[in-house]
Amino acid sequence: MGSRCKYHWQSQNVKQSGVDDMVLLSKITEDAIVENLKKRYMDDYIFTYIGSVLISVNPFKQMPYFTDREIELYQGAAQYENPPHIYALTDNMYRNMMIDSENQCVIISGESGAGKTVAAKYIMGYISKVSGGGPKVQHVKDIILQSNPLLEAFGNAKTVRNNNSSRFGKYFEIQFSRGGEPDGGKISNFLLEKSRVVSQNENERNFHVFYQVIEGSSAQQKEALGIMTPDYYNFLNQSGTYKVDGTNDSKDFQETMEAMQVIGIPGDCQTQGLQIVAGILHLGNISFIEAGNYSQVESTDLLAFPAYLLGIDQSRLQEKLTSRKMDSKWGGKSESINVTLNQEQACYTRDALAKALYARLFDYLVEAINKAMQKPIEEFSIGVLDIYGFEIFQRNGFEQFCINFVNEKLQQIFIELTLKAEQEEYVQEGIKWTPIEYFNNKIVCDLIENKLNPPGIMSVLDDVCATMHATSDGADDKLLQKLQAAVGTHEHFNSWNSGFVIHHYAGKVSYDINGFCERNRDVLFPDLIELMQSSEHSFIRSLFPENLNTDKKGRPTTAGSKIKRQANELVDTLMKCTPHYIRCIKPNETKRPRDWEESRAKHQVEYLGLKENIRVRRAGFAFRRIFQKFLQRYAILTPETYPYWRGQEQQGVLHLLRSVNMDTDQYQLGRTKVFVKNPESLFLLEEMRERKFDTFARTIQKAWRKYIARRKYEQMREEASDILYNSKERRRNSINRNFVGDYLGMEERPELRQFLAKRERVDFADSVNKYDRRFKSIKRDLILTPKGIYLIGREKIKKGPEKGQIKEVLKRKLDIGSIRSVSLSTRQDDFFVLHEAQYDSLLESMFKTEFLSLLCKRFEEQTKSKLPLSFNDRLEFRLKKEGWGGGGTRTLMFQRGQGDTVQVKPGGKTLTISIGDGMPKTSSGCYQNGAAQFSRGPSRPQEQMYSTPEKRTRPPSAALPKLGSQKGRRGGPAPQTQTQTSNLDFLNVPEQGMSG
Repeated sequence: MGSRCKYHWQSQNVKQSGVDDMVLLSKITEDAIVENLKKRYMDDYIFTYIGSVLISVNPFKQMPYFTDREIELYQGAAQYENPPHIYALTDNMYRNMMIDSENQCVIISGESGAGKTVAAKYIMGYISKVSGGGPKVQHVKDIILQSNPLLEAFGNAKTVRNNNSSRFGKYFEIQFSRGGEPDGGKISNFLLEKSRVVSQNENERNFHVFYQVIEGSSAQQKEALGIMTPDYYNFLNQSGTYKVDGTNDSKDFQETMEAMQVIGIPGDCQTQGLQIVAGILHLGNISFIEAGNYSQVESTDLLAFPAYLLGIDQSRLQEKLTSRKMDSKWGGKSESINVTLNQEQACYTRDALAKALYARLFDYLVEAINKAMQKPIEEFSIGVLDIYGFEIFQRNGFEQFCINFVNEKLQQIFIELTLKAEQEEYVQEGIKWTPIEYFNNKIVCDLIENKLNPPGIMSVLDDVCATMHATSDGADDKLLQKLQAAVGTHEHFNSWNSGFVIHHYAGKVSYDINGFCERNRDVLFPDLIELMQSSEHSFIRSLFPENLNTDKKGRPTTAGSKIKRQANELVDTLMKCTPHYIRCIKPNETKRPRDWEESRAKHQVEYLGLKENIRVRRAGFAFRRIFQKFLQRYAILTPETYPYWRGQEQQGVLHLLRSVNMDTDQYQLGRTKVFVKNPESLFLLEEMRERKFDTFARTIQKAWRKYIARRKYEQMREEASDILYNSKERRRNSINRNFVGDYLGMEERPELRQFLAKRERVDFADSVNKYDRRFKSIKRDLILTPKGIYLIGREKIKKGPEKGQIKEVLKRKLDIGSIRSVSLSTRQDDFFVLHEAQYDSLLESMFKTEFLSLLCKRFEEQTKSKLPLSFNDRLEFRLKKEGWGGGGTRTLMFQRGQGDTVQVKPGGKTLTISIGDGMPKTSSGCYQNGAAQFSRGPSRPQEQMYSTPEKRTRPPSAALPKLGSQKGRRGGPAPQTQTQTSNLDFLNVPEQGMSG
């Protein structure tokens, strides 16, 4: 790709903006890091490296460097070749997967609104573009890309921090075949923020899909679903926010429905899915009043529509919302009794049903995407983790606690792998190393998830929930007391009157204890499951597959224990892959471009540990690989190591490093691995490896091109012979000679190329004789292109400053389609007449056979018919009309003479041409192993000789075919005078200007 070194997306801005890789910063302080990021951000460079870690700052606008051109630029390029970019990291992941046969993953972390979801989209888009594959692979690619709008519709919402905040965690594995084609995939989703379905904070919205259905559904759908304006629904009107800047809910709805179609969700399931979405909205409008300590539905009219949409009985819905079946045991006997609920309990039950419906619909969509992409055997994969960012709101509840816990676990992985593990590895391998201090947040993770000694916050929470009764009265206060007793003295924990404070890696967060137990318990009572199993819609019944008749044993699973299990499973999955990191930074709270809040950026730089990351990177080694893998990759560099090294692996590695003259201070050999200090040293190895492969590839290409060219030219010459076969005697040197095409050296003749169109290809170019009405011979340059025939002459300038100089003049241009026919004699001369609509041209060229074969091809391509050729020893050609006179015809008479040289004798309107006998008309070149065989007619052995052209000398620039020595054919020796090897010098002619 020649354009790679020329094109640069930063080329519009010649000013150097900070440093691309912050390992190169002269001062390593938080202020220097923030200043560098700010400088680049203000100049629209949103990506910066710390070694292999990518820092991405949210620009809050569309950037111009995510086009196909950038994909082409970064594909296969080394990291240092181009500016920092998410495509460079993705390409590195993809190539590492193919080279090392190892699974890869990218961990995208940062605050809510820092740009994590967009980063994940760019990664998926890049992989989709650069990987090959047929229709099946394209189907998987479509699903990978279409899963984004579908999951965003059902899983994202506007928060005060972010207009498109992911309210669920997603780990997307793109699975690949051995050839690197994406042929499968798998999504793991984590704790959906179900509470958002029933309540939102001020200036926030519910999940996007609710507004999409209201804005984008057709009039018919609106009627069927009972759609009203958003302010009508209690589940939407609490926050007072319905629109989002830059979001078109109506257009997004069409994309969501299209995504369902691509993923393969059946039409009836799509319809019933929308009924569930609308049914949830209508459920929210059911309100309750207190009547003698018991609740009853305030307006029974509002029960009809949700019951209709969900396919359940209206009276049963009313019953299950206001009462609950309880199992009681008396004297070893069990019996069920109906307990009437109070107003608070009824509201809780309604909300629990709405949340369960939504969460199960979301799980169904994830499962549908997985089914559409699943493959039987997992080979390679690239995982993309897009998970909710760290959150600190005015009021932080149970959801923020879970979200921040998962982010704490991800920070722990980052520390484990980039700081702790790296330093431990140096010690294990016996590498000289000065340890670097950093904050290890394992202490915070233990505070939250420890099981015993002391029990963590989640264990205490589960214990309290196990003893909880129907409502949360007093449970939250009890939780706070137990937490104070269990972890009150922990250095990262404080309590306050309404909850507790945790000192996270990203700062202190105060959590409001109110609702913790209720949301953690997350129980869906059997009555509601039974109610939904009675639905007349099969799709809705399938979302509630529980068997209620089985004996219930053990504690129900809590939301906290579920997210703890999922977080640890995720960590295990990530640890099995080669990790890559994107650290996203949110530069402001205004969501406006070029707005930089210094304190906010500095806070993120501190808690993301960027300073420690740079220090470890600078002091450490950019690259490490076990000896065997290093040998396997770079063995090709020396003959001693390729195809395999005989001896100790460590000595083989040392031999390779010395063979490329790498400085000894650039590498260290550990016990099992080689460590290379600077990326530039690694790039040297990679470039030398590429060069080796390039040499081998060129050798193979050269042999293949030679074979193809030989076959092509043999075919061309045979086709040329067929044109004159049985019609015209042949010259000895015209039967088995090389076709060159360009005999004028057009590449170096701008004075001739000026008459051609830009980039017009030259099929044939030769200096010929043109005869006028008086049979006077004039030199002309004859050029044949796919568009036409050019005849170029020379004239002396008569006036002006250039007076007396010779200048090239276009004498005639003939369109291919305007040629009517070509006439030739039956003798071995080189004359031919081009017949055209206006007048004819009499020309003489020793390369007439080659010219005619190319002309016939071009004529047939343009007119879809064969060019008429006539052979006669009496030819006529029409003259050009000039002024009042001119016109008329001239005659050519061909007769037998002596020798191979033409004798011309003009007489009035007739030109007599005499020439001796040539080779028989039936002579034809048939090529085997490069030698000419004459199979179509009798021929004399002595006539199979080449003869050097005698008629004229060629200009110095002409590429005349060389005539080689003659050797016998395969299959046995032959007399030296009878056969010759076909000369292959024509293979060295550049493609531009070659005939055919």
